[in-house]
Amino acid sequence: MQNSFKNVIFTGIQPSGMLTLGNYLGTMQYWRNFQNFSKCYFCIADLHVLTNCLTKKINFLKNSILDTLSWYLACGINPEKSIIFVQSDVVLHTQLYWILGCMSSFGELSRMTQFKSKLLLQPKNVNLGLLNYPVLMASDILLYQTNLVLVGEDQKQHLEFTQKIAKRFNKIYGKIFVIPKIFIPNLGKKIMGLQNPLLKMSKTNKNVNNVIFLSDSIEVALLKIKNSVTDSDTPPQIFYNPSIKPGISNLLIIASLLSKNSISVLEKKFKNYTYQQFKESVSEILKKFLIRIQKLYFFYRKNESKLYKILEKGSYIANLNSQKFFKKIRKKINI
Repeated sequence: MQNSFKNVIFTGIQPSGMLTLGNYLGTMQYWRNFQNFSKCYFCIADLHVLTNCLTKKINFLKNSILDTLSWYLACGINPEKSIIFVQSDVVLHTQLYWILGCMSSFGELSRMTQFKSKLLLQPKNVNLGLLNYPVLMASDILLYQTNLVLVGEDQKQHLEFTQKIAKRFNKIYGKIFVIPKIFIPNLGKKIMGLQNPLLKMSKTNKNVNNVIFLSDSIEVALLKIKNSVTDSDTPPQIFYNPSIKPGISNLLIIASLLSKNSISVLEKKFKNYTYQQFKESVSEILKKFLIRIQKLYFFYRKNESKLYKILEKGSYIANLNSQKFFKKIRKKINI
């Protein structure tokens, strides 16, 4: 495996449930190209899932890890080019997590937007793992001397914390951590819900009609597009303006990213369409995408022995690379 790339990229997804169209359009669609000119670490972040242990028993991870890996491969990740591994297979993630946690304050962690929102929604179910989530995320990233991180917009604050804690360590112990840059795509950085286009499309949303899962049957996915919220302008007006036409704009983004046509091209194409005709066109674009990616997913998922070999190889390399760097960290702090 080549290791002379200028960029070192880290990205990870929790194997906590079915991946969404928002996951794909926000980050996963860019992975194939990045691995051609960067050293890429694709992490299956199973330790982050354990923040749900307080409310329910976690007994689905084995299959979910293999599911997530299969989606990684279906998106074009090549295990001969990239390092794909399970977070818990590299114990130094948690060792660095403890070191960075000792350099993080309760105040800055408790002010994180995601933590505050969970505290408001479910105050009795908030555990220490949710509070310290950004610290573990920072250790994931910094352990590999990452200089570019691919994330959705909702993770931007956590990445800014990673930058802050790396600078804090460097100020005390000398320059050792690379300060990672954040890559968030301009278009598709936040795919919105189909029933409520003012909220992000999320796999944790209780209304499944808000979300298109990559594993949805074609019929179910197209029905969700058909029933999606647009508006009631008469005559219909199809143009991109998230402020006044959030539903239409969201469907235009989805159609643009999946078809590789610009928003302006699609606006001209759909200028005289009814809303029904517009949704039918978006559905056809989505259908072609789902047929292709699901075919790849099932092709990879059926060969579990190969999937385990990919993870074994990736974890070996991730352990090897992280051990070399962690020795430098230990030397800096004299442990």
